[in-house]
Amino acid sequence: MKRLIFTLALTMLMGVSFAQKFAHVDTEYILGKIPAYQQAQTKLDNYSKQWQQEVEAKFNELDEMYKKYQAEADILPEATKTKRENEIIAKEKEAKELQKKYFGNDGELAKKRQELIKPIQDNVYNALKSVATEAGYDYIFDKVTGDIIYASEKYDESDVVLKKIIK
Repeated sequence: MKRLIFTLALTMLMGVSFAQKFAHVDTEYILGKIPAYQQAQTKLDNYSKQWQQEVEAKFNELDEMYKKYQAEADILPEATKTKRENEIIAKEKEAKELQKKYFGNDGELAKKRQELIKPIQDNVYNALKSVATEAGYDYIFDKVTGDIIYASEKYDESDVVLKKIIK
């Protein structure tokens, strides 16, 4: 029991001597209140729906080709079967490439998101950094994701760790 009280007292004493200021924000709430963000999100949703319809149309064509092939496969000559199979494979590749073009990591949707959303997020971050500096916060967390979205440079020990590794 004495050990527990001593540990608690020591922890509290250390907490006072190394006082850091923390804050949290709700980025979803902030972004939701910015009209430009809502407009950008609506544009992204519209692009996404349009592109999704194109991709689905390609996959529907593929599905129809495959069903037709299956229905006729038993009566087709071997050369025609091979030709149709190759056409189906080519159509599938085309559909997957279109899907990747629009929705891949470097696809059109990612580019549009970068173009429309990134400037707004940068403004939010700059405002947040300004608030943190003015109020003397050492760390600011996003309460939605739990991520640290601002950290004071005075606590960055990256170079110290790097020196120990490199020596």
